[in-house]
Amino acid sequence: MQTHILGYPRIGSTRELKKACEQYWAGKTSARELLETGDHISLQNWKLQQEAGIDLIPCNDFSYYDQVLDMTLTVGAIPERYQEIASDAGSTELDLYFAMARGYQKNGLDITAMEMTKWFDSNYHYIVPEFSKNQQFRLFSDKIINALISARQAGINAKPVIIGPLTYLLLGKEKEDGFDKLDLVQNLLPVYIELLKELERQGATYIQFDEPFLALDLNEKAKKAYELVYAELRKHFTNLKFIVATYFEGVKDNLSLAVSLPADVLHIDLIRCPEQLDEVLQHIPPTLSLSLGIIDGRNIWKNDFEKSLQFIRKAVATMGTERIFIAPSCSLLHIPFDLDAEGNESILSPEIKQWMAFAKQKVYEVTSLKKLASENPDYHILQQLAENKQAIENRKVSPLIHHQEVKSRAAFTTENDAQRNSPFSVRKQAQKSLQLPLFPTTTIGSFPQTKEVRGWRAKFKRGELTAAQYDDLLKRETERTIRWQEEIGIDVLVHGEFERNDMVEYFGEQLAGFAFTQNGWVQSYGSRCVKPPVIYGDVHRPHPMTVYWSEYAQSLTQKWVKGMLTGPVTILQWSFVRDDQPRSLTCKQIALAIRDEVTDLEKAGIRVIQIDEPAIREGLPLRKSEWQQYLKWAVEAFRISASGVGDATQIHTHMCYSEFNDIIQNIADMDADVITIECSRSQMELLNAFADFKYPNEIGPGVYDIHSPRVPSKEEMVRLLKKAQAVIPAQQLWVNPDCGLKTRHWEETEKALIAMVEASREASAAYATEKAE
Repeated sequence: MQTHILGYPRIGSTRELKKACEQYWAGKTSARELLETGDHISLQNWKLQQEAGIDLIPCNDFSYYDQVLDMTLTVGAIPERYQEIASDAGSTELDLYFAMARGYQKNGLDITAMEMTKWFDSNYHYIVPEFSKNQQFRLFSDKIINALISARQAGINAKPVIIGPLTYLLLGKEKEDGFDKLDLVQNLLPVYIELLKELERQGATYIQFDEPFLALDLNEKAKKAYELVYAELRKHFTNLKFIVATYFEGVKDNLSLAVSLPADVLHIDLIRCPEQLDEVLQHIPPTLSLSLGIIDGRNIWKNDFEKSLQFIRKAVATMGTERIFIAPSCSLLHIPFDLDAEGNESILSPEIKQWMAFAKQKVYEVTSLKKLASENPDYHILQQLAENKQAIENRKVSPLIHHQEVKSRAAFTTENDAQRNSPFSVRKQAQKSLQLPLFPTTTIGSFPQTKEVRGWRAKFKRGELTAAQYDDLLKRETERTIRWQEEIGIDVLVHGEFERNDMVEYFGEQLAGFAFTQNGWVQSYGSRCVKPPVIYGDVHRPHPMTVYWSEYAQSLTQKWVKGMLTGPVTILQWSFVRDDQPRSLTCKQIALAIRDEVTDLEKAGIRVIQIDEPAIREGLPLRKSEWQQYLKWAVEAFRISASGVGDATQIHTHMCYSEFNDIIQNIADMDADVITIECSRSQMELLNAFADFKYPNEIGPGVYDIHSPRVPSKEEMVRLLKKAQAVIPAQQLWVNPDCGLKTRHWEETEKALIAMVEASREASAAYATEKAE
């Protein structure tokens, strides 16, 4: 029996990668220093797994920004707009890499970043490959090869991790009409073969191909492509052992395909789909080994050893020990680094901490399960089993988890709780009292959190500022931001959210049923890390959460200031969620808490309230047959949160990086008065879904990309607004950035928003002229 890890967190134990990247982007450190940081993190990760006793340790799971972008650079799928950087003798591969991820605006060049979207149903974002009809590939970057060389030099039994060729193509996007990206597989295969030959020459014995699409709905063409690709790879490599890794779902109707591929090991996710094991064991051929994904790679709860041992024993009874691998369900990229770093009991109580395991602890859970599954486990490992049983039982019976009043309220909600008083057509008339112009401008909520603002928060937490001093500083920053928005002419203002650490964490800190970590950071995209709260028990709102700051900001101005809330589905999706009740029930509890906040904001005179739901599509099950069940309770949760207010109160929602075509009816069913969406990286392509559907409510397509440091011109935004007007009536359009501005700097934010307001006015004037003619 062997153990392996599919991937490990790459931000470092203290977020070293984030700090190193941001210092490099700011020009404060050299490329050499950045690369040294990456090498240090990789070595630290390898040694940790080696010391734990892992048999096959992943390499190339480290990335400076994103593993899909790494693969794009490896196979040379560099979009045409970056060729000038790629061919510039003064530019490095790192310059090109970060330009593709973040955009490029210097040396007389102004190049947009590549599109970014969610990695399956996670909150991790990947850079979307761009394919043209006659796309050519070549082995461009040797990062994967260098990772293996470094690991072997460090004495690591390394297993290169590579995105499988079919998953890579399926993750991409055709950038012109008239072809299917799967048709590119014959162009791509020779590059994979060349790469594998070099990896074999450098001593690789196992290769892990990540093929999560094998657990998704596949058409016949894709299934045929899988058969052809892996047959061709096997023809060239008789000695290399192939691990085909599926995760996030069960292989289900792709089972016969998955077990027939000429691989050596098939990995299956038994956390997301435990019921698949029986069927896999019935059909697996004697030539194929099975990797059991029995440690949850997406959540932070301690593994139930007894439950996992049942899976192992069942598999061993059918296949024997030699063909069984033990592993987490997926890469550990999605969970924090080390629970041992949580030493502050005032942040994370010992009772809750005993129920949890982070990446480092899950590595040891893997090796413990191997020992427990052996014929003669020793005394110490049996002690671990007893301690594990006790922790699992303690969690089940803990009084911290259950709140009867919350359970009763959720149980007795009715359809009326999810309905506004009137349909949108009536509400629209009532909301004319807001007196907003054509093409009203707003932002998505947050403004830059400067070093000073973050410093105030840190000092307050350390007790170096009193509550009154901290409050005064935040009020000063809020007022400055309100005045600046008034000055440039934004129509619906925001208070800037300077009091908030994170859009989910801030609310979780004020809701009962949530726990928090001190160092539980997880990568969201690039250098952006989040610290998800932990939902361990029944959720309710003990007191108002945002009314104080919204009321203060509104008192400063005659213009409307939006109340800013995070929606129930997003709070659910971006937290580590309890696994002892249905997610739908937890979501309803959160929705009722947000509803209480919405009605309190309205009572305080806030007439525009935004309930962000960027994660609603992210929560979709990966199999379409299960979508409607999820969408029913997700849409209901949003409507419960939004439906306690009068017709004249305008409810906004925000979604980012989503394909809307196949859920547009459900988006309409949410019945928000205004929806703002990411649109700039896709050049307004996402609006087509709303246009084809004849979306009835108002919509704000983002006119500039806040995930890139480049500042778009007024002319660029005017062009995007014209594209929007071509498919959406002008009376329905708002003008706004793609997302919140928290991670940006003030200088670029000011330039971009001034240009945005000017673009809105130009579009409005052009529309008035057109109407007059």
